[in-house]
Amino acid sequence: MQTAERVSQRDTSDNYVFQRSILAYVEAAKIVSGKVLEIGTGSGYGIEVIASNTDKFVTIDKFESDVASNKELLGDNDVEFVQMNVPPLKGIDDNSFDYVITFQVIEHIKNDNEFVKEIYRVLKPGGKLIVSTPNIKMSITRNPWHIREYTVPEFGALLGKKFPKVEQLGVFGNHKVMDYYNENKKSVEKITKFDIFNFQYILPRWILQIPYDILNRMNRRKLLSENTSLVSGIEMDDYFVDKATDECFDLFYVATK
Repeated sequence: MQTAERVSQRDTSDNYVFQRSILAYVEAAKIVSGKVLEIGTGSGYGIEVIASNTDKFVTIDKFESDVASNKELLGDNDVEFVQMNVPPLKGIDDNSFDYVITFQVIEHIKNDNEFVKEIYRVLKPGGKLIVSTPNIKMSITRNPWHIREYTVPEFGALLGKKFPKVEQLGVFGNHKVMDYYNENKKSVEKITKFDIFNFQYILPRWILQIPYDILNRMNRRKLLSENTSLVSGIEMDDYFVDKATDECFDLFYVATK
């Protein structure tokens, strides 16, 4: 099932999230080189952004993907896809990658400390982790697909347990993005006002996941039908990276081993 968690570049209702997601890859592409590991392939839209800046690009995901056979996507780049549940990073040697990138993944990982330790292990000395995750302060409602979300200091503290240097950046949006955010917030609040007993924070995540996903998808498509120009008009350049604050949409941190 194409859940709202796995953003599609082909579904216009996902455009608000997709443009923010592709920005992470574009920003990472300015930094990476050498041998790069991606954790969380998704639909593979980041490969063509990153791979041409690497000598070797390994991308892993817990779900099977056809990106490894997609010649149009891979081009002439040295790209390898591996299906794997993480952590641990099985079969990957210590000190073997120059960079690790992982976007919108860590919030799904049960043992986030082990996840960070494994990334640190496979990075070469001086190597960098580039990671993004939602900023809980900007989350409109609970996302039951996420095991947890982080504040700015919480995420810095998590990475700082292993990495001696952590640059705390965030992804922000301009007035167009904020217009969409506010319209989305109003729309979501029309739904959650019926949750008078606050079940979204009480019930187990697994019970809420499918209803949440259906309502999320319906809401995105409703916003598209009612505000087509607003939804489809958002571009990557409407987002920008700056020092992380409570007002950023995503935490975008760069940690150095």
